[in-house]
Amino acid sequence: MKQKKLMLLGGIRYLLPVIEAAHKLGVYVITADYLPDNIAHKYSDEYVNVSIIDREAVLKVAQEKQIDGILSFGVDPGVVTAAYVADKMGLPSPPLASVEILQNKDKFRDFLEANGFNCPKRYQPTDEIEYPVIVKPVDSAGSKGCSRVNAPSELAAAIEYARSESHSGRIIIEQFLTNAYSSSDTDSFSIDNELVFCSFNCQHFDATAPNPYTPAAYSWPSDMPIAAQEELRREIQRLIKLLNLGTSIYNIETRVATDGKPYIMELSPRGGGNRLSEVLKLATGQDLIENSVRGALSLPMMPMSNPSYNGSWAEFIVHSNKTGAFSALEIDKDFAAQHLVQNDLWVKPNDRVSAFTGANQTIGTIVLKFDSHKQAEEVLARSSEWHRVVVDG
Repeated sequence: MKQKKLMLLGGIRYLLPVIEAAHKLGVYVITADYLPDNIAHKYSDEYVNVSIIDREAVLKVAQEKQIDGILSFGVDPGVVTAAYVADKMGLPSPPLASVEILQNKDKFRDFLEANGFNCPKRYQPTDEIEYPVIVKPVDSAGSKGCSRVNAPSELAAAIEYARSESHSGRIIIEQFLTNAYSSSDTDSFSIDNELVFCSFNCQHFDATAPNPYTPAAYSWPSDMPIAAQEELRREIQRLIKLLNLGTSIYNIETRVATDGKPYIMELSPRGGGNRLSEVLKLATGQDLIENSVRGALSLPMMPMSNPSYNGSWAEFIVHSNKTGAFSALEIDKDFAAQHLVQNDLWVKPNDRVSAFTGANQTIGTIVLKFDSHKQAEEVLARSSEWHRVVVDG
């Protein structure tokens, strides 16, 4: 039998478990981007140098390599390209037209409004705006370019910042929704248009970070009421069927606002960054990453069901709030003995690190386990008591 070939767009660290899962299935892995020194290329079977946002160039290489599947796992800029290549080559993927809606905040908000989903109010810069609002690029991920605007005097700078982080130069201004509970940003999975695994979590933020809207930690399970989670699950299921998304992993951001309404803020047909699916495997025993590989290659899927959590889990995003030379990550030994499951540090002494303005400034992750949700929340709220990132300069 011919060995199947999987192309992964990008070369980031979050692709390593995808490569591992593919190799476990006997799959030949090709990684593709324009940065040959990216870490994933050291673990794939082959690397091709091509810009992942140049979909015609990626298609040409994919056809030459005769690939059997393509994924842009955890790599937001490549999601539309992956769908385009799959469409042209007849490979498994959510439909290109649906992916283009999901990957553009303007188009997605239009779709939500047209189909009766809850949606934040949107503004043009010349409108009479009710503050506060959020200003963000229509086509970026990882909280890059996002900022809260509380007064008219702050709007111009926020628009300029958002445009600087947008591939298209386009931005969106929308109502700032105050959370009634913690917002959720985690991964889920559908098979043949059925939402078989739907998870919710709690996002946590570092108020002292240069960008306080970049998630600094996550915890499972969610603190949203079960009724709200069930309503969101129904709405996500409805969205999946309306867009005919088929079999796919999703990174989904949701929230329940103080108006009592649940909102689907973003739904992207890719695995999320920040190792979300890896933590979900630890917490629930279900492997979204291997099923992503299986789905991309039309291999038999492993059965999945809604998650049941083995305790309370958290992932802390290691970051620095200033730019300089990394010196050390210090973790309290007693705390580590009780709660530390994994410490995945990505930098070494004297490496230059940047202040935390987006997910791309992450310098590592820490996975933790607790006896209760309350304990997890308390620990994450006082992270400076059990860890310290030492940066010189």
